[in-house]
Amino acid sequence: MRAQAALRDARLVIFDCDGVLVDTESIGPQIVAAMATEAGWPLTAEEVRHRFLGRPESYLYEQIRAHATTPPGPEWLTEYRTRVRDAFAARPRTMPGVRELLDHLDARGLPYCVASSGSHERIAHSLEVTALQGRFAGRVFSADDVAAGKPAPDLFLHAARTLSYEPEHCLVIEDSPAGVDAALAAAMRVVGYTGGPTDTAALAHADLGVVADLTHLVT
Repeated sequence: MRAQAALRDARLVIFDCDGVLVDTESIGPQIVAAMATEAGWPLTAEEVRHRFLGRPESYLYEQIRAHATTPPGPEWLTEYRTRVRDAFAARPRTMPGVRELLDHLDARGLPYCVASSGSHERIAHSLEVTALQGRFAGRVFSADDVAAGKPAPDLFLHAARTLSYEPEHCLVIEDSPAGVDAALAAAMRVVGYTGGPTDTAALAHADLGVVADLTHLVT
């Protein structure tokens, strides 16, 4: 499998967070859909996934303000973050195979980090309640850190540069079209992950193909 070969050649593995490390993509779209509808822009959870999966929160907020009949203020984003945090804290789960893959990377001495469109606060909470925080200490990167979030390459390039790796030596694991776009724009290899709600067709442009199970990368 191309993805397995890439893992053998990689010097740094970059994980997305939501939908790759932690199971939040089944929660967030439902909350966004409800809050957008409350603001006068009726959306379904599936429409939210199509429009916003992998995009930074700033983009989400801009679009809500542009389309809502009653454009919300900054408190909307605060409320959204609170609802997602509380819902995930009530049922914290990692995606299947995450711990096995991290154990494999640790055993090989292969460094890894997380680069997410979420805020630092959201990433920290997700990693904390799933007991993953210690594994990513000092290696957490957020769209908050760069001028342009995914699908721009800025976040992935920032992570690689900070950790002193060249883009061509990085392997990205992403579950969103925007994330795959960002990795390719950064000249990094990328595996699409379909273990969550994203279907294979949406990630077909990942240059190393897709996997539905993260443990497939270690076998």
